Amino acid sequence: MKYDLYVVTDEHLSHGHSHAEIAKLAVSGGADVIQLRDKEMCSADLFSTAKQIRKITKGKALFIVNDRVDIALASEADGVHLGQDDLPVDVVRHLVPDDFIIGISVGSVSEALKGVKDGADYVAVSPVFSTDSKPDAGPGHGLESISAIRKAVKKEIPVIGIGGIDTGNAAEVIYAGLDGVAVISAVVSAPDIEKATRNLREKIRNAKDE
Repeated sequence: MKYDLYVVTDEHLSHGHSHAEIAKLAVSGGADVIQLRDKEMCSADLFSTAKQIRKITKGKALFIVNDRVDIALASEADGVHLGQDDLPVDVVRHLVPDDFIIGISVGSVSEALKGVKDGADYVAVSPVFSTDSKPDAGPGHGLESISAIRKAVKKEIPVIGIGGIDTGNAAEVIYAGLDGVAVISAVVSAPDIEKATRNLREKIRNAKDE
């Protein structure tokens, strides 16, 4: 499974595009992973949206639901992404099928190692750079810190970066050793989501080929 380009949906930043529309355009542009993220939508609407995105991504990209294990399972998503304040990874691991993907947001080596020990399939270092997309994320950790996390985590566990990443600095994140980048506004807020996805994907792939 590839985690080169991981796109997180956000209707507040998409200039009118729905989560499903964002997903469709990003998948067309070559996104490897789509994460449905909405902390305000009611459960019924979130489930309906998740089912739409599952259809869009099926056979084309991984589909991850943010926070909500129940919605992820009910919609037959590929996995769930958890924050440090969500259900613990080891608890979720006992609730889901063996092939269900669990991702965890981390901000330090210790959090990354604990997440992997508890059963996480990938870790996302957040935020790499300071970002306005997630005001509660805090200051960026920087390239040195994310490189240290990548070195500490066993190689078979993908480590991706999120926060303030765009076409101008995505290559730096790959050069720091990470397996992929996750973005919100760099794709979601672009005038042409499909084109922005394709351009960012090309930057990442070129950096990996160097």
